[in-house]
Amino acid sequence: QVRLVESGGGLVQPGGSLRLSCTASGLDGEYDGIGWFRRASGKEPDGVACIRSGDGSTYYKQSVKGRFNISRENGNMVYLQMNSLKPEDTGVYYCVADLSSRMIARVTRQVNYGMKYWGKGTPVTVSS
Repeated sequence: QVRLVESGGGLVQPGGSLRLSCTASGLDGEYDGIGWFRRASGKEPDGVACIRSGDGSTYYKQSVKGRFNISRENGNMVYLQMNSLKPEDTGVYYCVADLSSRMIARVTRQVNYGMKYWGKGTPVTVSS
């Protein structure tokens, strides 16, 4: 059974920071991409960041470059450190898993690939 469990969301003021965590289990080695997507109310999920397990390379949506950092620790833990948060970063953040080639295309080029596995999400609200 594949499980992706997120935590760490909450309310933060503009300019603040937040760290999201994802605990992944049950993934086959074929699914070598893990990342974070976010969904604003009524909008299509937007790829934010991903990491490739084979070489540890990371990829980001242009609007979060320099502010967000994705990392992996202890084999099954994936984190998203978010700094200098803006109101437009508000949304439900999901941990996702799929083939890294598909996820990289979704995150960096907005190719509309669906992702294989999704967590339940953790909400992030950036507001003063």
